[in-house]
Amino acid sequence: MDAAALNTLSRDDIAARLAGSPAERAAFVRQAAESGVAEAQAVYGQMLLDGHGVEADQAAALGWFSKAAAQHHLMALNMVGRCYDLGWGTRIDKSRAAQCYRIAAERGLDWAMYNHATLLALGEGVDEDKAAALAWLEKAAALGNAKAINFVGSFAEDGWVRPRDMSRAADCYARAAAGGDFRGCFNHARMLGAAGRADEALHWLRRARELGHARFVGQMRLWLATCDIPALRSRGPAVLDGE
Repeated sequence: MDAAALNTLSRDDIAARLAGSPAERAAFVRQAAESGVAEAQAVYGQMLLDGHGVEADQAAALGWFSKAAAQHHLMALNMVGRCYDLGWGTRIDKSRAAQCYRIAAERGLDWAMYNHATLLALGEGVDEDKAAALAWLEKAAALGNAKAINFVGSFAEDGWVRPRDMSRAADCYARAAAGGDFRGCFNHARMLGAAGRADEALHWLRRARELGHARFVGQMRLWLATCDIPALRSRGPAVLDGE
């Protein structure tokens, strides 16, 4: 399907194509991507990365992200950065990842702000600069990015850049948890447990388990085994087991 044919499709036609099986959706999105639609190129790259409706192919995903990024698609540019950051379909190149993140961040993409801030905080691909990292995190947080809000909380709890501020940390963790960030859920649970609000803390531990990946659940188990909050240490493992 060329661009002219694609432009003749109505909203209902497109909705019908996208309502098919995963393979049918992927085939339609690929047609649109091949016709030069940047959004379709970005979406098809994600499908290839995740293996949704098509066999996973990280190198091909990077190729489509790059095509969309060349058309100034900011999320695609961020995903090019992710590929170089994590070695998806290419060798790891933290410096190149940082460049992609910075450009997309400067153009207003909250996820790129968060990713660029992470590299700045760790000194990966760029010189470590926690003050600059916090500035980018606060910009992303102002746009509602839950992961950035959680990271701002970590800065406040650890006393990075500014004096330690546990009240601000607690507020950030609560907002990040409400926004669906699994690390925010866990950090919010920690704060609630320390305040003697065990039942509420266990609720957020449950949400962290539901939203988080297996490795993070394992990290929560290790924390529970040694934490100094008896109610969480005794009841938390059952929550992580889904009971």
